[in-house]
Amino acid sequence: MSSRTKKPKSNPFAFLIQGIGIGLVILSFIILARLFQDPLSHEIQYAVSKVKVEEVLAPPNTDFAIVIDKIGASANIVKSVDPYDSQIYQRSLRDGVAHAKGTKLPGEDGNIFLFAHSSADILTAERYNSVFYLMHHLVDGDVIKVWKDDKEYDYTVSEKLFVSPSDTKYLTAKSTSEQLILMTCWPPGTTLKRLIIIAQPI
Repeated sequence: MSSRTKKPKSNPFAFLIQGIGIGLVILSFIILARLFQDPLSHEIQYAVSKVKVEEVLAPPNTDFAIVIDKIGASANIVKSVDPYDSQIYQRSLRDGVAHAKGTKLPGEDGNIFLFAHSSADILTAERYNSVFYLMHHLVDGDVIKVWKDDKEYDYTVSEKLFVSPSDTKYLTAKSTSEQLILMTCWPPGTTLKRLIIIAQPI
């Protein structure tokens, strides 16, 4: 009587685990691609635009808006947004740049605080802070234009800082003279750090 070698039985759970593992790897690649796709496209557009003559942009409105010609940024500003309530400011950031509630307005002594940062998940982050994706290219002397009630206010960059997310002094600090403070998350699409631009009226 001949003996037959038994074939090992296939384990359906092993296939399931392998499938989940492959799915997670694919999902990770998709997430990384989404995370870097929008910043990369902005960087490429910025590099190409530097070859041309810098374009002078028009504001989307003259009621309350910001224009930064150097980085091709032009957006509405949503007035008096609570910077401590994520549900409120995330809705506002879909419409443009947020003006922090309690901070000053152009032409007033004190800090004008504007932000466009992504505290959403990385799959949807680009819709919130794309206005300021290229803000890291700003250097001392670059011009930022803000329109308020049909009047243009011009500011020149004086300082650029990378700070901890817990460092809120730039939002809460008092100033006796007018200055514009812009904030976004850094690197783009994450919440690891905050990029702060400080600008003085011209």
